[in-house]
Amino acid sequence: MALTEIFVLIRKEMQLEWRNKYAIHGLVLYLAATIFICYLSFKAKQQSIHPIMWNTLFWIILLFSAVNAVGKSFTQESANRNIFYYTFAKPESVIFSKIIYNTLVMLGVSLVGIFFYSWVMGNPVGNMPLYLVSLVLGAIGFASTLSLVAGIAAQGENSATLMAVMSFPLIIPLLLLLLKLSKSALDGISLAENWDEIAILGALDIIVVVFSGILFPYIWKH
Repeated sequence: MALTEIFVLIRKEMQLEWRNKYAIHGLVLYLAATIFICYLSFKAKQQSIHPIMWNTLFWIILLFSAVNAVGKSFTQESANRNIFYYTFAKPESVIFSKIIYNTLVMLGVSLVGIFFYSWVMGNPVGNMPLYLVSLVLGAIGFASTLSLVAGIAAQGENSATLMAVMSFPLIIPLLLLLLKLSKSALDGISLAENWDEIAILGALDIIVVVFSGILFPYIWKH
């Protein structure tokens, strides 16, 4: 695995995304539409929203945005392009480039999402730096898990169904940990008191990334 290969593949992803701008526009539209629906359901009716519900709704929005953004990582690739990857790039470079690129996309979606969501729905977060840490860890976790699942699902028929069936059992434990950490941020608890949750989430993200590098070459060969 060469770093040069990873950088080239990431640049290729960016060029393709820039060429097909409708994908990014569709993702932003989905994000804005779901947040606006939340606004109509609560704020527009002059109903106060509980901070826990505020937090849960936001993570649900991010989860489905991640599925829409990352789920197409391999399913949109043509057969000829896959042959090109198979011939000129190592499988580890392919999966790591997908994970890095999708992490960058999810970081952008998370930051835009929290800004727009806070603007529309208010912001009850007591410790914003800790909440941003949870967003970063969540972006890495969603991107790495869904990239691996997308790579597996792309090898079979009905990849969209496989993606949904395989991803959610893996995402749920990560989502529960993220909800717990972000709840501490809502309560204004300091970073120092949440090192255990941060360490667990960081270790989980690392395990998924390492596991992707080990498992994906076997999937790629078949």
